[in-house]
Amino acid sequence: MSVSIRIDEEIYDEAKKIAKAEFRSAPQQIEFWARVGKCALDNPDLPIEFVRDLLISKNMDKSLAEPFEFKGADA
Repeated sequence: MSVSIRIDEEIYDEAKKIAKAEFRSAPQQIEFWARVGKCALDNPDLPIEFVRDLLISKNMDKSLAEPFEFKGADA
């Protein structure tokens, strides 16, 4: 479901610029910023970059993931 909201034109213009570079639409960029902001407020002990990267990784194509091999102290 989508809802129309009023937003400052300056924020929208900034979102359009960044959205183009990150292959999103302006509304998707604003939604992403809102999600990052909400998660950052919910987890003030985490760095904002970590929150952003975590949200990006959750939406990444899982087929691109590489397996991780843990090598213990013996290796």
